[in-house]
Amino acid sequence: MKKRAFFGLGNPGKEYTLTRHNVGYRCVEALASRLQAPPFVPARYADTTQISWHGIQWYLFRPTTYMNLSGDAVAYWIDKLALEPSDFIVIVDELQLPVGSMRLNPKGTHGGHNGLAHIIQRLGRTDFPRLRIGIGRDFAKGKQVDYVLSSFTPEQEAAFQRLLPKAVECLIQWAIEGIDKAMSTYNRRFSTASPSSSIQSSPPD
Repeated sequence: MKKRAFFGLGNPGKEYTLTRHNVGYRCVEALASRLQAPPFVPARYADTTQISWHGIQWYLFRPTTYMNLSGDAVAYWIDKLALEPSDFIVIVDELQLPVGSMRLNPKGTHGGHNGLAHIIQRLGRTDFPRLRIGIGRDFAKGKQVDYVLSSFTPEQEAAFQRLLPKAVECLIQWAIEGIDKAMSTYNRRFSTASPSSSIQSSPPD
């Protein structure tokens, strides 16, 4: 059976739940809901859940190391599950994309993101997929930390909620049909409408 692992980056703790930095957590939680996976449970370096569906074993993770040490969780679990780079994906917030947009990439630098930087440092490679979720960059000079650790405005939250099911379908298509197909379908940077997907099957009851 194929394995697919999803690492939604964020910070643990209720005070961070709705912050911009935690959109990775929120995407992987929405994916778990879509797949009707069991509740997340604490494990080493992460809260995790898993489910078998569509001939794939799906592993979902919310790293509990805090953002800047995300690589500890990713490195541990890809080693434990014997995953290749094409078997796992990192879901991360992206300042360079507007709220309500996303971008799927097969590889890349960390682009100044501390969580991605630590993953790259721990893995010693950059050739792993990542889904970047736009959070915009509407902050004054020197206020980036405050910005990413604060919540969306109501308008931004609405835009993110419109994007969320699209992000989930993108992750499902990546897992089943591969990154090229998913990129072709979903890399429409400024669109918040949910594009049609060839994945029509429903998760198990």
